[in-house]
Order: sequence, then structure tokens, then C-alpha cells
Amino acid sequence: MNTNRLHLAMLAVLIGSAAMVGCKKKEEPAPMPPVASEPAATAPAPMPAVAATASVTGVDLGNAVGADMRVAAPMGTFAPKDTIYAAVMTATSDPAASVAGKLGAKWTHVDSNQVVHEDSKDLTFAGDGVTDFQISNPDGWPTGKYKVEIMLDGNVVQTREFEVR
Repeated sequence: MNTNRLHLAMLAVLIGSAAMVGCKKKEEPAPMPPVASEPAATAPAPMPAVAATASVTGVDLGNAVGADMRVAAPMGTFAPKDTIYAAVMTATSDPAASVAGKLGAKWTHVDSNQVVHEDSKDLTFAGDGVTDFQISNPDGWPTGKYKVEIMLDGNVVQTREFEVR
């Protein structure tokens, strides 16, 4: 009987606990902590403006240029007494932009590996343009193979080979 009393006592405690929980005043749930609000959607930051650049788009060699500084008749072989022109065509990445730069020409007699003339010009490029370089030798050029290297801001960007006969 002792076991029955113990069971009855435990049953009474269990029922009493359940009754107390059922009668307990309902508590309001604790307020939720505020959710960190994300910043309002913003438009992506604008891309930084890319500075316009200048480039050499072509080089023609000839023994005469027109008023527009373009070679009248491109050629690759010259006479010893010819004045030799290099018409350098340039362009800017933004036709409306002005880009400061230095354009140069280095003329070399390939057979002797000797520089015969070097020249550079500080320019402001704007859209499409043409700049000419020239070499002449009143005593006449030695026959052989030559080349001209065109440089933009110190970097060789075009090379043309030619011959004097």
C-alpha cells in the first residue's frame, strides 16, 4: 500500500502542477529585438569616367604630302635624293575629348643599324588627325633597307620598313 500512496502522491503533484500551469496568467511574448534594417535600395554607384586615350591608327610613307598632311601616293621604295614623309594617322577614344601626348618618329638605316634621324612632337589629339614627319638628305640617302618606328608617349606603336635604291 505504501507504493499506492506514493503513486497517488505523485499523481496529485503532477495534476496540481498541470493545474497551476493552466491557471497561470498568460504573459505577453517578449518583444522581438528590432531587425537591423537594410539600407534602402540605392542605385549602383556610377562608374568612374574613363579618361579618353589617343592611338595611332595607321602610317603611310611617301615622297610628298598634301595640305591635309596625308601622303599623296603611299610607297615603299624611294630614290636617294627623295624627301621621305611618314603620315601618322591618330584617333581619340572619345572624338569630343582632347588628349595630350607625344608622337615620335625614329628613322633607322637597317643595314648599318644606325639611327639617321629622330623627332618628336608634343600634341593635343582630338578625334581623327594626321601628323607628318619627314627626313631628307641633300647628299642623298645611302641605298639599302630602312625603317621608321612611330612612338606614342615613348612606346613604339607602329613600324614601317622601306628601301632606298
